[in-house]
Amino acid sequence: MPQNKDELPAIRVYTVCDESRYLIVRNVPALGCGDELLKLFGSYGEIEECKPMDEEDCEPFTDIYWIKFFQVSNARFAKRKLDEFVFYGNRLQVSYAPHFESLSDMKEKLEGRRKEVLARLNPGRPKGYTSHNQGVVNESFVPPAPPPSSCIPHQMISKQSEHAESEQSSHMNDPSLLMVSSNQEYFPSPSMNETVQLVRKKLEKIKSSTKHLDAQPGLKKPRVDNRRRI
Repeated sequence: MPQNKDELPAIRVYTVCDESRYLIVRNVPALGCGDELLKLFGSYGEIEECKPMDEEDCEPFTDIYWIKFFQVSNARFAKRKLDEFVFYGNRLQVSYAPHFESLSDMKEKLEGRRKEVLARLNPGRPKGYTSHNQGVVNESFVPPAPPPSSCIPHQMISKQSEHAESEQSSHMNDPSLLMVSSNQEYFPSPSMNETVQLVRKKLEKIKSSTKHLDAQPGLKKPRVDNRRRI
């Protein structure tokens, strides 16, 4: 934390190598409150071991505790929430301790991060999915191609075509589909319905005049081509 209020706090980015399930908690009041500290950190995940570090140099009237979580994710969550947390009047200083990790701890941590990244890249994959039994991660599933028409019996094809033709003819002969009321009011507003009726009347008038001209070819004026020729 900065000493001056106007100074911006420092921001540090942790990688998978910096993170660890081992934490070191500094600036703990020397009041014999180890059980309370264990209960506080235990609310963020299961703790395997918690003990004071008497050999480490610390500030007067403070203690340093070493905490080992079962999972790295719980330790990450606890550090994010409890760093600079006020505990019995002191601000706790929580830091990762990856130098306490063994080879198996490092391997387990990297494998867990790999699974987390795969889960974020493939949110819809099944829970039992692993890269060993599923091959390439980004390989998309290709559905099988439909069988060729030569494999389908000719009788089945003819029955399907007859069924489609019968359905089409039934739709064409259905009087409910051919007869639509033109006087139906489609809008709740009377003004909109009046506008629709007016447009329909004009269309009917134009249609009737066109039919009258077609019935009497002598009344129809020949069209003169006034375009200029080059």
